[in-house]
Formats: sequence, structure tokens, C-alpha cells
Amino acid sequence: MRITGAVLTASGRDRPYSTSRPLEITELELEEPGPGEIRLRMETAGVCHSDLSVVDGNRPRPLPMLLGHEGAGIVERVGESVTGLVPGDRVSTVFLPRCGACASCLTDGLLPCIPGTRTNTEGVLPSGTSRIYRAGEPVHHHLGVSAFATHAVVDQRSVVRVSPDVPPAVAAVLGCAVLTGGGAVINAARLRPGDDIAIVGLGGVGMAAALVASAITRSAGGRVIGVDANPAKHQAASAYGIDEALTPEEA
Repeated sequence: MRITGAVLTASGRDRPYSTSRPLEITELELEEPGPGEIRLRMETAGVCHSDLSVVDGNRPRPLPMLLGHEGAGIVERVGESVTGLVPGDRVSTVFLPRCGACASCLTDGLLPCIPGTRTNTEGVLPSGTSRIYRAGEPVHHHLGVSAFATHAVVDQRSVVRVSPDVPPAVAAVLGCAVLTGGGAVINAARLRPGDDIAIVGLGGVGMAAALVASAITRSAGGRVIGVDANPAKHQAASAYGIDEALTPEEA
């Protein structure tokens, strides 16, 4: 099917990007989902720093690449052997599919999936293929998703079904900002009820970490401290479960 998407054709160009224009909004051909894959109609996509790191060249990736990974969409079609998903489901996309069997997958969330990391770096789906083409030439997938488009074909392990009453903009950040910040609190910090925790940096990931930390610890008397050099962020901190916000100097 024909879709429209934002394709990165060159990385490391000078800023402003509105002038150097490393991205092209273009028509593409999207193949039908293969076994274990689904097709999504994308509703929302966030601009994550991981996208910008590919644009500015700090995270080299094969080009051309259809960017975007923090997204939410509606399942339109499922391929063979897909389980637990049906057309009409709303899903959050996640940036690292897990095989569930490699040594890293068996660390209870501490380490990223080995084959999932490899295919992400290569810019292909877990099947080892691309489903995106432009003028007959393959276009690489970004982190198994490529959400900056009208539609996407992804592996079923790259999505999590959410309730239909979850707004698309919320469902999108669940798949990256919340997954990253909350995952750090749960998997790396191993926070327990009643623990105190300090979160350094109150951007999207830091605020997500605060939300999850608050849900775990505050009911048992634990405190969540936020640290950020930008005082403007302190004003919003209490809404995300932070008990006290400090500058680095104050901390």
C-alpha cells in the first residue's frame, strides 16, 4: 500500500534542519505484514531524543531510514501466527523487541535483547527484512517501528495492547519515555515501597521515572526528590509525584 512518511536521507547536517533538510516527507510503498507481523494505522508519534541522535549523527544508522519509534496506532491487519491482537486494537509501540530466549532476555529486564538489539542496529524488523520501499529500493526501519508515517508494519513483539480509552498521545509516551524512565526505576534501581529516591533530570524520561517511583514508594512513606538545572521544570514536578525539586547546587 502507498503511505506517507518522514525519511532521513543524510545525518550530521548543519542546523537548523529546516534549512539543511535532512528529512524528506515522501510517498513510500509498505508491504503487507509477514508471519508474526501486524500493520498499524499510526495515530500519534512523539519526537524522542533517540530520533534526534540519528539525525545529528551521534547514533549512526543505515540510511535512508524512516524515523520514529514512540508511537500509538490501531491494528489494521495481522499476519500469520499473530496471537493476542486483532484489528481495531489500540497499541503502544516499543523500541526494543524481545525474543524472550537469549541470555540477556533471561536477566529479568536488566539487559536488552541480543537479537533485538542487532536488528535495531541493522535497521530491519526481527524477521531480518524491511517492509518499506521507495522507488523499488528498501528503506530502513527505525528501532523496529518507523512511526513517523501514516502506517507501519511491525513485529508483534514491538507493540503492547492498551485499553481503547487510553488517549493516543498518552499511549505513545508509554512506549518510550515511560518505558525508559519507569523501567530504570523498576529494573535498575529496584525501588521498594518506603525507599527514598533522587531523579536527576526532569525531562520526559525523568518525569516518567518520577511517576513510577511515586506509585511504588510514597504509599509507604518514601520520598521522591527531583534534580534539574532548569527551575521552570520544578513548577510541574509536583504533578508527577515529586515531593521536592532542587537545582544541582541545592542538591
